[in-house]
Amino acid sequence: MRFAFTDDQVLFADTVRDILVGECPPSAVRAAWDDPEGRVPGLWETLAATGVLGVAAPEAHGGLGMSTCDLVLLLEELGYAACPEPVAEHAAVAIPILRDHAPVAMADEWLGRAAEGSAVLTAAAPTDAFVLAAERADLVLLCADGEVHAVAAGAFSSTPQQSVDRARRLSRIDWSPTAATLVSDDPAVVCEVLDRGALAAAAQAVGVGRRLLDMTVAYVTEREQFGRPVGVNQAVKHHCSNVAIALEFAAPMVHKAAWALTHGEGPEGGDPSIDVAMAKALASDAVDLACRSALQCHGAIGYTIEHDLQLWLKRGWALSASWGDAAHHRRQVGAGLQAG
Repeated sequence: MRFAFTDDQVLFADTVRDILVGECPPSAVRAAWDDPEGRVPGLWETLAATGVLGVAAPEAHGGLGMSTCDLVLLLEELGYAACPEPVAEHAAVAIPILRDHAPVAMADEWLGRAAEGSAVLTAAAPTDAFVLAAERADLVLLCADGEVHAVAAGAFSSTPQQSVDRARRLSRIDWSPTAATLVSDDPAVVCEVLDRGALAAAAQAVGVGRRLLDMTVAYVTEREQFGRPVGVNQAVKHHCSNVAIALEFAAPMVHKAAWALTHGEGPEGGDPSIDVAMAKALASDAVDLACRSALQCHGAIGYTIEHDLQLWLKRGWALSASWGDAAHHRRQVGAGLQAG
């Protein structure tokens, strides 16, 4: 049994990284804060043309027919770049749920458009009150009373909400479930929505944590006090080392959870939801630590909106709490272990 990523998976992630470096630099993320829809012009179309949006969509619908294992490294790169687009909700949550559980007519209507990027899909956790990118979404995946529904634009109203990260446009949704919007009445599918969203948030959080660590190391290497770099101080080294260790523990758990969701069970058998909960708890803790350490090591400049650090701090805080925070997922792990 092989758990390492293939050369093709690593190459795909490298390609996405290069695209994001060119089309989603910090200046573009900052500009998204003032964009009416929180977008980076042209980025969604580029990601669609590269196949990122349709990674999990079936080939029959124009997708790549790949798995969550193929997607997880791409999600880390999206976090590393603080990508404002709702790629995770679209590609890692909504498309797999529609692919595996929606009625045939509904899947045929939406999967092809989603894979090519002409339709924007998003999703909300059963535990969250707000929906990401609902204002621009053509279809929103929502959970209520043990059911999963796919609600098209026009069948819901949305009220924009303030977010600590203004590139993440959140809205409160007002909608009514109907037979036409029903994807599945199986409570297990509701759990799968949460699992897929939590894994996507965890992978992005690992990417954000790595970006924060890289920024911090670069800053303390260049910043001097009393004639020498700040980074030579042992206390600063400890901060950076602790973040690196936390990320090195979180990332393999995220990869294991992706494997578990792909194969329907963990490598040792059992419920993949436990693997996902462990991954999200570790990733939330790691990105929280990365945020605190980065802010402390940057000093007063880290508090300013003019410095790019705040873009990743706010994305890290948002992802840490999204799709269940660390405390929520620890409770899930405990309940799963208690149930055997």
